[in-house]
Amino acid sequence: MSQSLPYSIAALCYLFDAQGRILLLRRNRSPNRDLLSPVGGKLEQSIGESPSCCAIREIHEEVDLRINPNELHLTGIVSEAGFEDRMHWLMFLYEVLKPVQVEEQAIPEGILEWHEPADLNQLPLPETDRQVIWPLFWQYRRKFFSAHIDCRQGLIKHQIEQPADDT
Repeated sequence: MSQSLPYSIAALCYLFDAQGRILLLRRNRSPNRDLLSPVGGKLEQSIGESPSCCAIREIHEEVDLRINPNELHLTGIVSEAGFEDRMHWLMFLYEVLKPVQVEEQAIPEGILEWHEPADLNQLPLPETDRQVIWPLFWQYRRKFFSAHIDCRQGLIKHQIEQPADDT
């Protein structure tokens, strides 16, 4: 029987610079405090905000960049059941299609840092990101995937619900 938990909806934003480095936020708040995640945040559900508008707003709020909708690519949709046995997540993963320039700096949510993609496995990442989300992001980058992760009772069990069309 599935557990009745609140559902949160968020947009994660993957930004790269001209050297191919990824911008990550060393979070100083829950969830994932002290871990590195892409910038992003929760949708404003009370106003009916769309996932794309959330991504654009979060990028502006966190890194002070103005991004147009046509500069975003929806790479994936990931649902997580029972994250930390406290909530369920529905996450929209957006890549900004052009290189960006952002200074490493402290912001209210944490510290913005640039990292080489090859270094990701050595960085402090949430385990669902390390084991599932990052590998799928790289596999389906500029394509599309949908995946579900069962996190209940400390599990990290996933299934791909919709792979990209590789033809």
